[in-house]
Amino acid sequence: MFIKKKHLLVGFGLLLGGITNAQSIYPGQHNGKITKDVTAEIKAYSFDMQDVRLLPSIFRENMERESEWILSLEATSLLQSFRNTAGVFSSREGGYMTVKKLGGWESLDCDLRGHSTGHILSALSYLYASTGDERYKLKGDSLVGGLAEVQIALEDIGQKGYISAYPEYLINRNIAGQSVWAPWYTLHKIYAGLIDQYLYAQNAQALEVMKKAASWAYQKLKPLTTEQRALMLRNEFGGVNEAFYNLYSITGSAEHKELAEFFYHNDVIDPLASEEADLYFKHANTFIPKVIGEARNYELHNTPRARNIARFFWNTVVNHQTYATGGNSHKEKFIHADSISKNLTGYTQETCNTNNMLKLTRHLFTWDANPVYADYYERALYNHLLGQQDPESGMVAYFLPLLPGAHKVYSTPANSFWCCVGTGFENHAKYGEAIYYKNDEGLYVNLFIPSELHWKEKGVKLTQETNFPAEETVHFKVSSTSNTKWKLHLRYPYWASAVSIKVNGRAIKVKQTPSSYMTIERVWKDGDLIEVNYPMNLHIAEANDDPKKAAIMYGPLVLAGVMGTEGMTGLAPFSDPTEYNDYYTYDYKVPADLKTSLQLDRKELTKFIKPITGEPLAFTTANEEDIVRLEPIHQIHRQRYVVYWDLK
Repeated sequence: MFIKKKHLLVGFGLLLGGITNAQSIYPGQHNGKITKDVTAEIKAYSFDMQDVRLLPSIFRENMERESEWILSLEATSLLQSFRNTAGVFSSREGGYMTVKKLGGWESLDCDLRGHSTGHILSALSYLYASTGDERYKLKGDSLVGGLAEVQIALEDIGQKGYISAYPEYLINRNIAGQSVWAPWYTLHKIYAGLIDQYLYAQNAQALEVMKKAASWAYQKLKPLTTEQRALMLRNEFGGVNEAFYNLYSITGSAEHKELAEFFYHNDVIDPLASEEADLYFKHANTFIPKVIGEARNYELHNTPRARNIARFFWNTVVNHQTYATGGNSHKEKFIHADSISKNLTGYTQETCNTNNMLKLTRHLFTWDANPVYADYYERALYNHLLGQQDPESGMVAYFLPLLPGAHKVYSTPANSFWCCVGTGFENHAKYGEAIYYKNDEGLYVNLFIPSELHWKEKGVKLTQETNFPAEETVHFKVSSTSNTKWKLHLRYPYWASAVSIKVNGRAIKVKQTPSSYMTIERVWKDGDLIEVNYPMNLHIAEANDDPKKAAIMYGPLVLAGVMGTEGMTGLAPFSDPTEYNDYYTYDYKVPADLKTSLQLDRKELTKFIKPITGEPLAFTTANEEDIVRLEPIHQIHRQRYVVYWDLK
């Protein structure tokens, strides 16, 4: 079987290219576990997750709430559908125990059942790496052990290596082009979770289960014709391609590389190689992982075509599809290019899309160390992902709606399990992954999040203390076992001006401009102190198709008008636990008289928008006859809001 890829032929037996997708392995991670390292040029390497510890902050609070939810979900519940499929049942003291069945997308009549267990395997591994807390490892070990038991049971009935919460005939339906809801997407989440358990939680059994699963996949897919393959790939398959590339980087097995290349989707990727970007109405979260795969392909094989695809796609989405908050899409689909003002609905910005765009952004940053990527990462992190979680309940939102007067709609503890619940488990477990990067010459600081970095190669611990964004000053302390010369690259964000730096109380002249790095090269000594002040100012983010429609920003933060709770009755702001997908049909019941316009002078915003004394990051409009309270969108919960205003 051969697969045409422009002028290349790719398939089982002839390997000349590829693609990827799973929780990404970024250049520099997992030393000792990777046999196929990157061959592409890399400017900045990632730290392993265990090298960074979060200090008290809103980020750590989110992580702790998320971990409580994960730990509250019993392993028997998360494994129940897998065991049901394999005919394996757990027993206690000789009798059958009652298992709490999960609902929503994890119910036994949903084709996607099992995806949440994969996400939770990943999240548990990140939590363990990020904290060292044995509870997360023990739960991950329990889940992996249960999956291994299921895999053995399925082998006994002739499905050697298969592991899933649904029967194999769903894969057969996919291959035949029959109606079925994304079976390879679900397998990707399980495969990625197993790989993460091996990489981040040192679970060797997880790798063995994954190898057997890959062997099943190879035998399943090897006989397919070109026509069957093309038909199968029309169905959403998530990032299973990247999962196989990541597995290949661990094992070096040619079969695993072939599997990754098998999921190269010509219809989607080939046009990007020609810099054609007709994204309208394409399912965004189906699309983005395929490009992440090309990013991983570039790293492993130094394929310029794959690099160019990833860069072109990123620029297209960020510059022509992205809202002020960093998210994209309407009802999960890409919109017409440059049409933001026409797509301010209650179903904008699927959280999974932002999760995947940040994965892609991290890859691109490692190649170039370009601060533009860090600027975008910060914008999407603060305005979308950080605010996905309700701080009272710990539940998470599917969309970040931009319909004026909408509110966030949250999941329920055991009856939603949407895709964005799954990525939410991961989002809030890995905040430490993109704060710092390194190379042979020095260290990059990209995000201002309280944390401790252990830079083992240099014998350095860097402690970052800040109340950013509520305050503008960031403090760093160097602890070092030896005095070493290296470069400290501090990000100068696009939104800042007149940034100032002091080292041990002495001012350092700053010559750089916004969206760059301020580099300090010196012999760093134990106890050195760095203080950086990032002045934050009000500014406007116009819709890319209508300058009269705009969001108000303060530094990297989108400020939204807080519009109260009128009309929010019944279950609001929570989803109906009896519905799979009411997020798609949710009636926000927006009051007819809701205010959606602001009068201000763009050149003198501070005359029209004033800070509220004693309330960091809270503002009010200056017109006493028509006062609107403004707060960062990430901290507005259980209330209506307005992000894009009609400016007068």
